[in-house]
Amino acid sequence: MGARYTIISADTHAGANHATYREYLDPSFHDDFDAWRGKYKNPWKDLRDTDLRVRNWDDDRRDSDQLADGVVGEVIFPNTVPPFYPGFVLFAGPPTAEEYPHRRAGILAHNRWLADFCARKAAQRAGVGQIFLNDIDDAIADATWIKEHGLRGGVLLPNVAPDVKWVKPLYHPDYDRLWAALQDLEIPVNLHGGTGSPNYGRFASVPAIMMSEVSFYGLRPFVHMLLAGVFERFPRLKFVITEASASFVPPLLRQLDDIIAKIRGGEIGELKYTSDNALPRSATEYFHQNCWVGASFPRPDDVAAREVIGRDRWMWGSDYPHDEGTGPYTRQALRQVMHDLPEPELRDLLAGNAARLYGFDLDALALLAEQYGPSVEEIAEPLDALPENSNSALLNAQKQLSTV
Repeated sequence: MGARYTIISADTHAGANHATYREYLDPSFHDDFDAWRGKYKNPWKDLRDTDLRVRNWDDDRRDSDQLADGVVGEVIFPNTVPPFYPGFVLFAGPPTAEEYPHRRAGILAHNRWLADFCARKAAQRAGVGQIFLNDIDDAIADATWIKEHGLRGGVLLPNVAPDVKWVKPLYHPDYDRLWAALQDLEIPVNLHGGTGSPNYGRFASVPAIMMSEVSFYGLRPFVHMLLAGVFERFPRLKFVITEASASFVPPLLRQLDDIIAKIRGGEIGELKYTSDNALPRSATEYFHQNCWVGASFPRPDDVAAREVIGRDRWMWGSDYPHDEGTGPYTRQALRQVMHDLPEPELRDLLAGNAARLYGFDLDALALLAEQYGPSVEEIAEPLDALPENSNSALLNAQKQLSTV
């Protein structure tokens, strides 16, 4: 059969249904939950469709899909709609003070469910727990619970949109207590793309405007934390940027390096700066010290960006079960954009880097990889034709390849 690759996806999603979340919810919230659930209408097709939604929580369906696709390990971000959420978990902004007790109860229910979900397949699943930033003591307590209950994926960093005034911005020094706790507990801090957009209102132009700006808003936490000196003060903090397109890294680091250098020099045009505004190191240095990238359904430019990101900081992701992900064509996607990479490097990009960051035991995954992983020879064969039912990941990569 030949040597096979172990594949760990650094970007997948899962969540429970409402009936199951109720079982994990603090009983004091049950009456309020029942009232909320009776009014909630789910707008998301993949969460309404009976065949599609079970991929979020059904072990047999999930394993069947993942193993057939060659994926034997996964870092699991939230999905579905936890109790008292106004909508899809990644798009929902921070709760107001009035909403906070119920919304926090909702994410605690999700975290409890996720801990059990991951424990059933402990070698294969590293769950990413949720926290809020409204109360820093609560955030530290919830992150500590996440660590103590085996959610090796760490925490999902809430993105604070510019129109959110009831939660401090991420560059606020009050968060230093949280960053210190996350650093000391060695908890990865994950920033996921698609978050942090402001409320645009309801206009015909909003979908296009949102899509044009979503990448910008999704990266603001990284920029704010870096320029605020968080990575200077907490050099061991592990910060992961997932599903934000790895290709953003080289131009953004060049821009930030230039800004930092000019501030250190004391001026940018008419603007004057003091030593209090300056960072002692470049953005590139801080990135290599603190950061990793989860490159979801990568295109050729995302793969090329590993030379700037660092070959030891780049992790492949499928985005299962979302439509834009590589499944069920992961083998073809890898052949399309990564066929020419040497085997030792590809082993790190597909599994080794994620295993080291998130604590996967590659030996424990070896038997599954031998049975389900793609062979080295298969991935080394360039993709000469797209499958008949090609998905967006393959089509977008092909479009970029055709322009090279």
